[in-house]
Amino acid sequence: MIPAPFSYRRAGSVAEALDLCTEYGEDAKFLAGGHSLLPLMKLRLAMPEVLIDLGPVRELSYVREEDGHIAIGALTRHHDLEHSEMLARVLPLLAHAAGQVGDPQVRHRGTIGGSLAHSDPASDLPATVLALDATLVARGPAGSREIAAADFFQGLFETELEPDELLTEIRVPVPAAGAAGWSFQKFTKRAIDWAIVGVAVQGSAVALVNMAGTPVRAAGVEAALAGGATPAEAAAHAAEGTSPADDINASPAYREHLARVLVERALLEAQSV
Repeated sequence: MIPAPFSYRRAGSVAEALDLCTEYGEDAKFLAGGHSLLPLMKLRLAMPEVLIDLGPVRELSYVREEDGHIAIGALTRHHDLEHSEMLARVLPLLAHAAGQVGDPQVRHRGTIGGSLAHSDPASDLPATVLALDATLVARGPAGSREIAAADFFQGLFETELEPDELLTEIRVPVPAAGAAGWSFQKFTKRAIDWAIVGVAVQGSAVALVNMAGTPVRAAGVEAALAGGATPAEAAAHAAEGTSPADDINASPAYREHLARVLVERALLEAQSV
């Protein structure tokens, strides 16, 4: 449980963080809240030679409304998302989901950007931003580029980010009036645990937690809803196209059952919002 030796550098700005990343290359890792990276380092599943601490980069901590979307700085902490008056009013799904992450200690240190860049399919926020059709902004030596959430998550702990890029912002379109209904459901052994299965619903968009190597949209459910299916009828398609893991917590069959149950609950709750 002791990490391999590493060097530690603190970045005071985005520009300094990118300069350090360029200097050290693929030997470096960005450190945000640390709740995902540090446990991997202790298990020696991750062994960066250099940690670039983003904690002082306060320019990436904000929630603000811009032209047709909500812009969220990548270093905004879960606690701040949970208690944002703007998110409660405009994007309650995201505020609620942030409040379900881990425990209060985790929510006071963990960041939305760290969670997304870590790309753990059992995390709550990757599926949430997928259901919200978010766009992620990455900045590197060549400038900034936008990546759709649907393209961002490439596999377990793998994203579309290049080694010399930093996730800087998450842009979420303001839901249309007809897509106001939302719900977030997850099944855990304990409240602070990773989801065995979870579901995020925004209008007719449905995304699943821990049902594949990445967060996935429940395409079968969405197609059924578009065809006029009831929540129960649509939820029967929840496991289609998924590849749930077989581990100590649940078998694939049990996860598929949970997905159908949770999707039906989420759709019914979203209808009542």
